[in-house]
Amino acid sequence: MAFASLTSSRRTPRPEINVVPLVDVMLVMLVIFIITAPLLTHAVKIDLPKASSQPNVTRAGHVEVALCADGSLFWNGESISEEQLPARFAGAAQLTPQPEIHFRGDEAVPYGRVARAMAAAARAGLTRIGFLTSPTTAK
Repeated sequence: MAFASLTSSRRTPRPEINVVPLVDVMLVMLVIFIITAPLLTHAVKIDLPKASSQPNVTRAGHVEVALCADGSLFWNGESISEEQLPARFAGAAQLTPQPEIHFRGDEAVPYGRVARAMAAAARAGLTRIGFLTSPTTAK
């Protein structure tokens, strides 16, 4: 004889979210971002001696220091040696007002020579230091 149960034998469906497709889509998107992220970085190539600028109007109180690729050094057009450069900077630092120091470096001059000349100017107490470049022609 069959007895009727007090509880219902029929189960009602419980709503559940199926997350497997969501996880699959997220993993595919993660792989796509991992692959494409390095492609979005751009390297900037620069050529320091060239600049697009307006011609510099120089005032009376300036000194041009030219560094040439062959190792020669010029102070306002006068050829000097590297040993004379710190003494010239010290003399220019004593002037009132201090002159602007304009460095004109050839493209083939190693950066170390320019850095040593700038350091000598800074040690002498000169604070107004700039670089001269040739303006590019507008096309």
